[in-house]
Amino acid sequence: MLQTFTNWIATATLLLAPQVPAAHKPAAEWVELERVVDADTIHVRRGGAIEKLRLLCVDAEERLGKGHSSTPTKPQTVFGEECALWAEKLFAGLQKDGAPVNVGLVFPGGVEKRDVYGRLLCHMLLPDGTNYELLLVQVGRSPYFNKYGNDLLDHEAFQAAQRSARAAKLGIWNPATNQPTTPGAPAAKRPYAELLAWWNARATAVDDWRRRSAAEPDKVADAEDKASLERAARSGTEVDVFGEVDRVFEEKNGDQTVLFRTSDKDAALRVDVPADAREAHAVLHIEAMTREFKQNYAWVHGKVLQGTRGFEMRSDSPDRWRRAGPECALPPPKPSKELSR
Repeated sequence: MLQTFTNWIATATLLLAPQVPAAHKPAAEWVELERVVDADTIHVRRGGAIEKLRLLCVDAEERLGKGHSSTPTKPQTVFGEECALWAEKLFAGLQKDGAPVNVGLVFPGGVEKRDVYGRLLCHMLLPDGTNYELLLVQVGRSPYFNKYGNDLLDHEAFQAAQRSARAAKLGIWNPATNQPTTPGAPAAKRPYAELLAWWNARATAVDDWRRRSAAEPDKVADAEDKASLERAARSGTEVDVFGEVDRVFEEKNGDQTVLFRTSDKDAALRVDVPADAREAHAVLHIEAMTREFKQNYAWVHGKVLQGTRGFEMRSDSPDRWRRAGPECALPPPKPSKELSR
């Protein structure tokens, strides 16, 4: 049996602690809580339909059992299961006289966006206005997840919450969490040192994109934003497109296609590297940009064309490419028994 850091008594104590000050934002709307899947996956009833939320800034560990994902860098853990049970108990305790719990949705910049799985990206407020994600970080049940950019609402508060939780060795920051009681027994633990370095490198790239987008909106485009790509295509001029390299394909004619990440498959950006230019492009190591612990964001310069499968660009020279940010400061973790169950 594995040790975990907290129990229900300790959890109750932590919940009574003052939350790290944050720039509180009013909810765009209040909706009815439908289901708690795990600590950071919540379903709500919105407009008569069930909406799956992808809560921003958090990435709690996976709970145990079938139906829950598991990867070497995000395995199912005992602490993930405990966090899910904690969340279920937390929301059950908010019910009054059997009435449904209402939670508030906050969208950074007031704009609704979805991830590649169609989940609604948002912050969630508890009935008393507490930022639920900030609470998760404060009590050590999640790291500050800035893999897709620093938070636009409460970045400093999330940083402060994580520093506080790490200093107090709460939850995931306690060496005893997920540690087996039997020496040498297999244990599933996440490599947080490597993950935080990787996420911060990606966040630096996103910060640069945000600055350029604000300063030169007509010269840059966002590979994840259909409207942005449409504007670039209409302009007929060359622009710098920012995005995350998702996959690389081999074409039958010898060309190479670089697919950028998007939540709208019908508006995906594909960059064609002609067969006669592939040798020159080899210095870019484009395929490596799809891997964990590598800088996955890139800039590519050229004309954006609207095609039958979304948007297209052509790269005839490696000079059209630039890594969008620094590389991860730490090497990827070495495979070990600790990353398997």
